[in-house]
Amino acid sequence: MRIALLAVTLLMLSSCAVGPNFKPPRIPPTDRYTPGEPPRSFASGADVPFEWWKVYDCPALDALVDSALQGSPTVKAAQAALRQANELVKAQRATLFPAVQASYAPTRERDAVGTLSPTLVSAQPLFTLQTAQVSVSYMLDVFGGNRRQIESAQATAQAERYELEAAYLTLTSNVVAAAIQEAAVRAQIEANETAVRSARDALDILKQQLALGSIAQTAVMAQEAALAAAEAQLPPLRKQLAMQRDLLAVLAGRSPGEPPAQTFELSALRIPQDLPLSLPATLVRQRPDVLAAAEQLHYATAQVGVAIADLLPQINLTATLGGASTSLSTLLASGNTFWSAGASLSQTLFAGSALWHHKLAADAALDEAAAQYRTVVLGALQNVADTLYALQFDAEAVAANERAEGAARNSLDATRASLTQGSITYLELLNAEQARAQALANLAQARGNHLADTAALFVALGGGWWNRPDHAP
Repeated sequence: MRIALLAVTLLMLSSCAVGPNFKPPRIPPTDRYTPGEPPRSFASGADVPFEWWKVYDCPALDALVDSALQGSPTVKAAQAALRQANELVKAQRATLFPAVQASYAPTRERDAVGTLSPTLVSAQPLFTLQTAQVSVSYMLDVFGGNRRQIESAQATAQAERYELEAAYLTLTSNVVAAAIQEAAVRAQIEANETAVRSARDALDILKQQLALGSIAQTAVMAQEAALAAAEAQLPPLRKQLAMQRDLLAVLAGRSPGEPPAQTFELSALRIPQDLPLSLPATLVRQRPDVLAAAEQLHYATAQVGVAIADLLPQINLTATLGGASTSLSTLLASGNTFWSAGASLSQTLFAGSALWHHKLAADAALDEAAAQYRTVVLGALQNVADTLYALQFDAEAVAANERAEGAARNSLDATRASLTQGSITYLELLNAEQARAQALANLAQARGNHLADTAALFVALGGGWWNRPDHAP
């Protein structure tokens, strides 16, 4: 009766686990990212598509992103880390089951019969002893220490899962950003090449006027200097373009010597309209970095339980069954078998307060994880807010630069016509050329910024990984 009561008591104790239970962090008490309302171009509460880069309507970009997802070593490393974490969870679960070991030990022996009595019934001094046994040991998880360790491992695996999603998102965003930057640099190169051609045309005109004696040699020399300055702008831009091509190759998992077949122009990238905008409460349930931080908090919570369980008694059950004989055929014969069963209760009485300080360290780690989670959440909200502001002012910058480029183009056309008629000086033409070249470069940069910040918004909102067809909740 007492044994049955003890068994029931142990089962009841093993159904609980010491330490705090993890509770999902509180949702931020806000429904907006900025003090004012978002512009009408944002669809508040709309979901983010999984393949968000397809909003640019650029088949070349789609193909490059797909290639990068297949070939990126960064993604493969994140996938391997997730597999490792999942296997460690399975390994930790094994602590809930008894450990069974089998052993077989043959030994050749000779007794000192001149001094000691024989150890064998047969009294033979020389013999081979065959011993085989099976041992079972089981540590009762009375206070839930093992279960808290499993919970910790599961939280780590979940964090690795979100790290994998973050790796996908980082890779796709880097590919899109690099492609947009390539397109913007190409446009700036084209603008500078236009400025070089204009400077050359102006130089030809000035040389004709010099031949007619209508201008001085200094005017031609000034235009030659302006042409050289315009040409000097091209090498840095071409270097930047080459580096972007190298970056795209590496992002796709290839060496820089194998650049992608795709090239990108600003005219081939459509600026999407009606961008989605998740609510803050939804954002914290979707962004991989926030979810990973929550799992780190989960891990720290479980580790407090592990530290508390280490302070409490440990109960271990053991059992052994085997046989010993000088012949394998009689190994399990009557009189040759042996067995044992027992239980042990251990409690650390003194260890220099190490276990207690481990518990206090676990408490501090939990406070740290909670603060880090809040930091990540605030950073995510700021990330979205900054991107919203950037997109708002990007649109204004594009519109302003389009007006500036149109005005500069009209001014240059009028200046050229006046120069052929001799009604203005070369300096006015030089100023008009420089204004047009700068306007083209500024417009290219503004359009590139607008496209890049559009990608940044999709990334800030989490990238839509939860809408992937093979996504498992």
